[in-house]
Amino acid sequence: MVTPLLRDKSHTAVLIIDYQNDIVSGMAVHHPQLLDRAAAVLSGARLAGLPVIYVTVGFRPGYPEISDRNPLFRGLKAAGRLGEGSPGAAIHPRVAPQPTEVIVTKRRVGAFATTELESILRAQQVTSPVLLGIATSGVVLSTVRWATDADYELLVLADCCADADVEVHRVLMHKVFPRQATVVQAQAFLQALAPVAEKP
Repeated sequence: MVTPLLRDKSHTAVLIIDYQNDIVSGMAVHHPQLLDRAAAVLSGARLAGLPVIYVTVGFRPGYPEISDRNPLFRGLKAAGRLGEGSPGAAIHPRVAPQPTEVIVTKRRVGAFATTELESILRAQQVTSPVLLGIATSGVVLSTVRWATDADYELLVLADCCADADVEVHRVLMHKVFPRQATVVQAQAFLQALAPVAEKP
């Protein structure tokens, strides 16, 4: 018997992570359909009544959250990127949130670190997050590891994630993530959301 892709929609939510202008711009050239697929997933999820939760990365004026010992984030600080309220930190308009949808701001790579995401998922009784995010080797990897250790049942949408290194993306999606999550294409998720036609 084949296990349904979505076993219980009432405990499922879509997490869209780091789809911000500064981050998307670095991927758009190599992944021209990324935003179209993500927008289709959000539309399908909303039509099916699934919660959509946004996670973004951002820093206060002066970047007090960034230590000089952090090589990744100190580069962002030096470049003045992803400051709260800046155009670059804004969610890309192609995948903009609805007025009632939750936006969580993180100060580190993973979606759970330094955020109240777990409390929000628990409050909404979400046990099966659906992940799409940028970059695969950054926030997606960190979030998959954390969520799996917390016993979430994960679904990762491979073609709604992207990485500057195509080979790293491939290895993670084909060899690493399947050990801890179900990895599918966006179209398979959308098909699973569609209501099953009644037999005559």
